[in-house]
Amino acid sequence: MAAADPAVSLARHLPEPPRGRTVVVGAGKAAASMARAVEAAWHGDISGLVVAARRILDLVAGLTPDDLVLCLISGGGSALLPLPAPGPTLSDEQAVNLIV
Repeated sequence: MAAADPAVSLARHLPEPPRGRTVVVGAGKAAASMARAVEAAWHGDISGLVVAARRILDLVAGLTPDDLVLCLISGGGSALLPLPAPGPTLSDEQAVNLIV
């Protein structure tokens, strides 16, 4: 278990800081602990957030090739980061899933 702890294992896998911004995003059960490990090991300014689909998309919009996005995904990420396509309403979804 200790070998899988982000505080122990993540730092050695981080890239060099870019010329531009560094943005950390993520989702999953370990996203917060992974983000804390990146923050503790990172040399330079970083910004970001975890587990907020719309805000994550807004945060990475407009980045340039000089910027770096560190995306931290762990188990449960797909369940914690849904962003439904625009259009269908909750009533539409309920009708599609109605068991007759």
